[in-house]
Amino acid sequence: MVVVVTDESGPGTLLLAATPLGDARDASPRLTEALATADVVAAEDTRRVRALATALDVDPGGRVLSYYDAVEAAREPALLEALRGGSTVLLVTDAGMPSVSDPGYRLVSACAAEGLHVTCLPGPSAVTTALALSGLPSDRFCFEGFPPRKQGPRKRWLAGLASERRTCVFFEAPHRVAATLADAAEVLGTDRRAAVCRELTKTYEQVRRGELGELAGWAAEGVRGEITVVLAGAEVVQADPSEFVEQVERRAASGVRLKDAVAEIAELGGVRKKELYDAVLAARG
Repeated sequence: MVVVVTDESGPGTLLLAATPLGDARDASPRLTEALATADVVAAEDTRRVRALATALDVDPGGRVLSYYDAVEAAREPALLEALRGGSTVLLVTDAGMPSVSDPGYRLVSACAAEGLHVTCLPGPSAVTTALALSGLPSDRFCFEGFPPRKQGPRKRWLAGLASERRTCVFFEAPHRVAATLADAAEVLGTDRRAAVCRELTKTYEQVRRGELGELAGWAAEGVRGEITVVLAGAEVVQADPSEFVEQVERRAASGVRLKDAVAEIAELGGVRKKELYDAVLAARG
């Protein structure tokens, strides 16, 4: 069954709000207004949201309750009931966008299933901020959350990125980043480019760019703060067109026009048609 959601589809509204990564001045006016007017503020850390409200010179107008990983399931029924009853529920996490490696997905999914209204107050994101600062290609990228904590699963996770051509962004805990970068250098090669972004938007913001081998050596001395890693995609290795000449000739011998045979084999082999065509003519002398 498809649930069609409009602004009037539910009696209440769930507001997902991005919060500043470090500098309170990055808060949007809409976030400030929502903190003052929401009936319920569900916060990953109630102390941090109250500190943010103080920095923004606003008093939360509604009930503030905790909403972190361990209590998501327990909080869900009451929050859904509040939404059904017409309340506005503001969901905020410690920094960045809820649901992005933070609490929120479960509640959004439950609201979507019931057709309750969900909207978003956009704002800061460590993912796109780090990507923009990395100096790595940003036209296509993927986000991988947190790597596995144990080395074996982490190496297998990294091996899965060996042929990933998109730039990859992931988070890592400061006490594990050295081990993760060392594993990445071993699995992906010491010359794979990356950037380690630390304490984004904060006083001691640092972006360290380089090859994995270099970054692993740097991190071995110890890294502190909130960490986002940006990993360059795998380089595309262009195949040698001459390797496909024999396949083209076999297709041509079976009655396929030479141009059609070249186009077919070039697509399968990931080579340029003109280069393959020239290689066939060169082989024929």
